[in-house]
Amino acid sequence: MSIRETIDQQAAERMEQLKDRGRLLVKCPDQPGIVSVLSTFLHNNNSNIIESSQYSSDPENGTFFIRLEFHCDNLTEKASEMEADFEKIAQAHDMEYRFNYGHERKRAAIYVSKEPHCLMELLWEWQNGDMNMDIALVVSNHEDSREMVEALDIPYYYIPANKDIREEVEAKQIALMEEYDVDVLILARYMQILTPNFVNHFENRIINIHHSFLPAFIGARPYERAHERGVKLIGATSHYVTNDLDEGPIIEQDTERVDHRDTVDDLKKLGRDIERRVLARAVKWHLEDRVIVNGNKTIVFR
Repeated sequence: MSIRETIDQQAAERMEQLKDRGRLLVKCPDQPGIVSVLSTFLHNNNSNIIESSQYSSDPENGTFFIRLEFHCDNLTEKASEMEADFEKIAQAHDMEYRFNYGHERKRAAIYVSKEPHCLMELLWEWQNGDMNMDIALVVSNHEDSREMVEALDIPYYYIPANKDIREEVEAKQIALMEEYDVDVLILARYMQILTPNFVNHFENRIINIHHSFLPAFIGARPYERAHERGVKLIGATSHYVTNDLDEGPIIEQDTERVDHRDTVDDLKKLGRDIERRVLARAVKWHLEDRVIVNGNKTIVFR
């Protein structure tokens, strides 16, 4: 049995264990009784709440957000009927909502350029079972990572890209995303600007990672320029991609202290470590349906 077959078998066993597990995410105007309405709905459908997290932006005139994880026997058979019943509740309370189910494994495409550290972290987390997704394919504008990806029986697509052929490249990429039925696109240090057409195809489904020097050290050689400036903190930010470059809704950030003793190479090494863990956490929270986008901000139920 190949590595990929072993991983898929283990994932199938986990999906079987989670077949009666569901998640309900709701965003609506804050008003008295919302939690009671939701818990009553689940109770009436013989569902047991396992985890509940909620947030109100303003109890007077704000927006209410909640994530409910629940267990329901024979959920796969009941799901369609439950969703139809819930639609009436959603309309009555002006709710935006979504149901997700434990037996559904999101399909991911990972995009990478030359630096492999974020890709390697995702592959490791996926192999050890901590990243509950199916890596459908890897897309790159370089050949550097092909060997490590294909060793895991993951399709690797080399598509050279630059600003002169961007529309042609993205047309190929969109076709691949549709062919592989991809749910989430992960930019693991993919160093290409995406056009509005591409971003609009995958709203709130593209996750990016970048160093937190932006916008202070935007552009080339950020670590060298940060070193020259004598920064005391370096970090990384993972966010959803929008048409405002590197300004989409933030999912996760982290930092580390540095000082005058650290060289440019020290900053780069530490920066790679931060990028890996920040991207991995952001992807996990997305896969576990812990993120609700609200305008250009996120509510993250960790």
